[in-house]
Amino acid sequence: MAKRNTYFQDEVIERKIDIKQLGRTLRYVLPHRKVLIFMSVLMLITSVVSLIPPRLLKTIVDRVVPTEDYKLLAYVAGGLVFLAAVEIITTFVQTRVMGKMGNTIIASIRKDIFDRLQQLPFEYFDNRPDGKIVVRVTEYINGLSSFFSDYVMMFSIYIVKIIVVTVFMLSLSPLLTLIVFVTVIPMMVLVCLLRYSIRKQFGQHRAKVSNRTAFLVESIMGEQIVKNYNRIDINESTYKEVHMASVKQWLKIVYRTRLNHPLVQVFWHFGTLAIYGVALAMILGGDSMITAGVIITFTSYMSNFSGPISQIASIIQDLAQVSSNLEQVFDTIDYPVSIKDKENAVVLKDIEGRVDFDDVTFAYEPGINILEHFNLHVKNGETIALVGPTGAGKTTIINMLTRFYDVQEGSVKIDGIDVRDATLDSLRKEVGVLMQDPFIFKGTVIDNIRYGRLDATDEECMEAARKINGERFIEKFSGGYYHELEERGEGLSAGEKQLISFARIILKNPSVVVLDEATSAIDTETETVIKEMLDILLKERTAFIVAHRLSTIRNADRILYISNKNIAEEGTHEELMAKKGLYYELAR
Repeated sequence: MAKRNTYFQDEVIERKIDIKQLGRTLRYVLPHRKVLIFMSVLMLITSVVSLIPPRLLKTIVDRVVPTEDYKLLAYVAGGLVFLAAVEIITTFVQTRVMGKMGNTIIASIRKDIFDRLQQLPFEYFDNRPDGKIVVRVTEYINGLSSFFSDYVMMFSIYIVKIIVVTVFMLSLSPLLTLIVFVTVIPMMVLVCLLRYSIRKQFGQHRAKVSNRTAFLVESIMGEQIVKNYNRIDINESTYKEVHMASVKQWLKIVYRTRLNHPLVQVFWHFGTLAIYGVALAMILGGDSMITAGVIITFTSYMSNFSGPISQIASIIQDLAQVSSNLEQVFDTIDYPVSIKDKENAVVLKDIEGRVDFDDVTFAYEPGINILEHFNLHVKNGETIALVGPTGAGKTTIINMLTRFYDVQEGSVKIDGIDVRDATLDSLRKEVGVLMQDPFIFKGTVIDNIRYGRLDATDEECMEAARKINGERFIEKFSGGYYHELEERGEGLSAGEKQLISFARIILKNPSVVVLDEATSAIDTETETVIKEMLDILLKERTAFIVAHRLSTIRNADRILYISNKNIAEEGTHEELMAKKGLYYELAR
């Protein structure tokens, strides 16, 4: 089944700010409303305090300098020091508190997306490269961090500053205030247009970064194959291609961003000259309200006015990226959990092991059925072997029994209970699956054996390993059962990994056992030992075995040859060999 998206295909890009996505963040912000109220008070204090120094500077220029009143200068200087201390302290508190709140919110979002990933059906993972899932949980959420720790606070501060500075400017000179507006507003229109141009590039860049991460994860996971097939040079070339695609996209953003500063500077200098020119004309016209202090103060206020507006434009641009990241994050959090417990789901217990596939039809992709009107009835304690060509549906049969996927038509039942009506927890306790590629987690050998049954004692774990003769390699480790294994069982042979997984399933002790190519990586000698143990394990248990080694399935009660979306042949090994049909050809 092909993935719908891979490292050379860009994900769908949302370029508009989605207010709904931003609104959804309130669910994460509202639990911190007391902090936000406290921050709002500090913001107002900080905004007012930051605008008083220019007024004090005006006092120095207009009163202290002409009169040489050093006592007043001392008061003003003391006031400036006090205001600076207040601004430093309040800014420090704001940054610290908002940073803590932002990280707490990000932690909640990380938890929600991770929890959802644990619940999502296999379909979600089959349709996306691992790297594109990883980037949603890492880079996209990292990109939200500044939104919650900085943007929420700074956006509010800038709005308050603009209002307060406008009031201060109007109290000094409405005419000069008008000049500031005439200068700043056209500047902000051009800045916003530039920001919009940059914003459109961010979505493209995010898609390129996602592609790069997908290829990187794929390469790391397939490192041995890459080297074995001499693909190092080709992989380096491919990585360079996907990496340079992201770099070129980023450079487009950088080039546009660098236009912002000169654009602002042009209007800033124009506005400053306009203020000086008009102020001079007013002074020459006899306006006694315009002094050197007023001009200096206005120049400072123009900076305090244009700066927040410029920052708001920047935040609006970044909000588009935040919105886009939120879209991808919430896409995962909102993805429907199709495989879940029904209301009043039945708990499977005291299972005998009867399994019935009744008129089952299934397709991974619409219109391409893997199985059609498939019927299979298995008695408790019976061992069923599934053979046939690759892609015929052998593993699909197992996937529906375990509810990794749900049937589209028909039903799968255990002891007469539809697996969709059973709780997932009880179903997967009663149905134990051994995969072809066993996964070993970082941790001790004994913890890996205990993985499916946390209440098991050390002795029970060791007994499970002894049943498959696992102690012969486990006791070679310096720590024995308490030896620390590396990630993915690095250093273990394929057979040793599989032996640990066999011990897992023995300890779990399910009513129905599924072996999906589980002995393919084990040497013949080890397989012989395990086969003897399996005869004990599978005794009086229902078992499904998917295998290509005939030695593994020769003694099965029934062998099913799966082909053309159904059962093509059925019987014991001897019966099918005597028919000299599909199974006979496979055996040859």
